[in-house]
Amino acid sequence: MPDQSIQAARTPGAPPAEPASGAGGVSRRALLGTAGATGLVLGAAGGAVGYAAAPAGATPLTSVGSGRAMFHGKHQPGITEGLQACGHLVAFDLAAGAGRKEAAALLRRWSATAERLMAGEAAPHDDTCVARDAGPSSLTVTFGFGHGFFGRTGLEKQRPAALDPLPDFSSDQLDRSRSDGDLWVQIGANDALVAFHALRALQKDAGSAARVRWQMNGFNRSPGATAHPMTARNLMGQIDGTRNPRPADADFDQRIFVPASGQPAWMANGSYAVVRRIRMLLDDWEKLSLSAQEQVIGRRKADGAPLSGGSETTPMDLEKTDAKGDLAVPLTAHARITRPDRNGGAAMLRRPFSYHDGIDRDGTPDAGLLFVCWQADPLRGFVPVQRKLDRGDALSKFIRHEASGLFAVPGGAAKGEYVGQRLLEG
Repeated sequence: MPDQSIQAARTPGAPPAEPASGAGGVSRRALLGTAGATGLVLGAAGGAVGYAAAPAGATPLTSVGSGRAMFHGKHQPGITEGLQACGHLVAFDLAAGAGRKEAAALLRRWSATAERLMAGEAAPHDDTCVARDAGPSSLTVTFGFGHGFFGRTGLEKQRPAALDPLPDFSSDQLDRSRSDGDLWVQIGANDALVAFHALRALQKDAGSAARVRWQMNGFNRSPGATAHPMTARNLMGQIDGTRNPRPADADFDQRIFVPASGQPAWMANGSYAVVRRIRMLLDDWEKLSLSAQEQVIGRRKADGAPLSGGSETTPMDLEKTDAKGDLAVPLTAHARITRPDRNGGAAMLRRPFSYHDGIDRDGTPDAGLLFVCWQADPLRGFVPVQRKLDRGDALSKFIRHEASGLFAVPGGAAKGEYVGQRLLEG
């Protein structure tokens, strides 16, 4: 788990105008919100057939429900937005006999559904009403293509070299049935019902064209749970993500996104997502003393400051020693090993979810991190860092990589386009 995780705040897009009364119903924006909430609703307008209007004078949605991410844009949503409270990762395999034509139709359906749901509207057809009373809740839906997709659709010549399979790592204990996949969908929202609603709608949209290969559920701290914005904590209790690249960085786009002039052309403004299910061996971790945990990570547990001193954002002094002459930040500390300046400048944008899938029969929690990282090229981002971790990260004895995937995520769809159109119709 490299020492990087996103905390960039997102400014919601300005909402479009409300439709006239009777023009296909009303949107969730007009529905009854949380009692006691105040402020202007920022959710999206749009037809939501079958959704009832709120009575006059109803209290508007809270800020959590009204937040909206935009579907159309230079990049797909779900990459640079801040951490969301809940999410689903799901991979599909194309069905036997399904090819390029069926894949194009599927991506067209998925894009139409994602656009409506992210605007706070009902699904295009057979809406389940699960999210009937909610606003958009910052819903994002992101689509990607796996290595096998290109062979199944006859598009092998369009497969990017950066999508070559990841190398094996010593910490891997991968379940192949929960790894890879032809298509990948990332769903995130700040309301669990909104996220589930999107998952169910997209699964239904797959129809006979694709079947679910694997699906994982995750969560983060809810917005507003702390007195002020903070870097997230993981299930080990550590502040996780202090050195994540930020959109304001001068080289952010260069590190995270494929340039507009990049190859293949259909990946312009896209990115590559590495997905890893990393189980945390919490019983072993929690037996360590506080001091021992901090030595493993290289940062103080209370505030995320480096063991060399200062605050969370203070640059780590890798040469500083303590009174005994020992390095303040041990050579095997996770935070030392993952520093970009110790990995040839390798950097990735981490945007993970924690997960908890129950208790094993022996009482061991099946819990950890759904690691999702973004980069312009995984061979220059994830791979060199993970190889370095393989060679001596003190954290490695407390985690286990159990599933893995690498996906090419094309740039955002322009208005009137669907995601992947330049690949499938180019």
